[in-house]
Amino acid sequence: MTQHRSPKRHRRSEPQVIGASEVEVEISRIGEQGDGIAETRLGRFYVPLTTTGDRVRVRRLGHRGDGFAAALVAVLSPGPGRAEPPCPHFGACGGCILQHLADEHYAAWKTNRVTAALARVGLANCPIGPLVRTPPGGRRRTTFAVSRQNEKPNVRLGFKRRGSHSVVDLAVCRVLDPLITSLLTPLRGLLDEILPPNGRASVTVTRLDGGLDVLLEGNLVADAQGRERLARFALEADLARLSWRPEGGGPVEPLALRRPPRAVFGGVPVAVVAGGFLQASSAGEAALVAAVQEAIAAASPVADLFSGSGTFALPLARAGAGVHAIDADAAAVEALLAAARTSTIASRLTCERRNLFTRPVAASELARFAAVVIDPPRAGARAQAEALAGSAIPVVVYVSCNPTTFARDARLLIGGGFRLEKVMPVDQFLWSAHVELAAVFRQQASKK
Repeated sequence: MTQHRSPKRHRRSEPQVIGASEVEVEISRIGEQGDGIAETRLGRFYVPLTTTGDRVRVRRLGHRGDGFAAALVAVLSPGPGRAEPPCPHFGACGGCILQHLADEHYAAWKTNRVTAALARVGLANCPIGPLVRTPPGGRRRTTFAVSRQNEKPNVRLGFKRRGSHSVVDLAVCRVLDPLITSLLTPLRGLLDEILPPNGRASVTVTRLDGGLDVLLEGNLVADAQGRERLARFALEADLARLSWRPEGGGPVEPLALRRPPRAVFGGVPVAVVAGGFLQASSAGEAALVAAVQEAIAAASPVADLFSGSGTFALPLARAGAGVHAIDADAAAVEALLAAARTSTIASRLTCERRNLFTRPVAASELARFAAVVIDPPRAGARAQAEALAGSAIPVVVYVSCNPTTFARDARLLIGGGFRLEKVMPVDQFLWSAHVELAAVFRQQASKK
């Protein structure tokens, strides 16, 4: 084989062109979306399922951003970070994109996602802790895609191929809780009966304290006979709850309720709405809650912004803090209030329904709090971060599922006089490009 010079000596490697659309390239790094990146004189190539140091043959697919999307044809010479993927569906299923990385390289890449995001906003050399890991089989919620191409019994149940509507029919999944994967075969049998030809649907499955909670959505056969079949399936599969929402949206219809579908936060049971938000893994949730409690310590009262149904509010209140929880989701706020009423912490917890994107809590309103916990969605919370930056809050704990928007908001807090004390990256979405974190900010000087 033709010898190529080391990419360490050249900013761009010399690709070997093979035919009209195939080239040989060397991967220099892994990008933010988990694709290998090759810098060549022909341009930049984005190659999924590759790792740093791989020499690969790829097929150009078309333009992508500042370069070319490419399909992996063959690994000619593996890089030092390549490992054997543990799942037989890897490469086809779009659920996992990084199983081909050796464990230490995978952990380093996940941590670097946070480091690089902070560096891009001028916050290099921040104190980043080791990655908190979620073990295989630790994911407790997921949404499966369902399709039927022609006539029965061609139902496919699993995850979509990357960049495609085609569904990979799952036999196993190394990421999900085994109780969820045990439902694959009986679910497929059920859907064979109630999904019409060329139909599509989705199935959200969550492991809760009372067992599995299942929400079916799509153009299912849900007449009286179909509803009876669904209720019977809930009994056969020992589900805690089975619900249905028709194609195009609309209210969720509960079809079977056999046990209370609830989560437990800080020892307090909380009702979970069908398809409602829950941290992806118990291990990840426990790590985030512990980080929040350690940073808050004995501070009280605490404002819990984007509180959901109480992941942080309830453990903090159980530990003795006064907590004011704020969220825009009416169902989550009501579930949190109901949980508090049935426990001993009702006097320490208040709730408010409020859209923090359009009406952030102002610095003057924050003056009565000793600490703030903020856990926004992927878009981050620019307006709320600006208000926090202008406040005198002694400590802010920021929980994030997006390093990029977190870094933007962190820059605002630091510009307002906060010091970034530490960042704990958390891997709740195993073998994906996603990484979450908990960060602690403290005021450097009193603003009072």
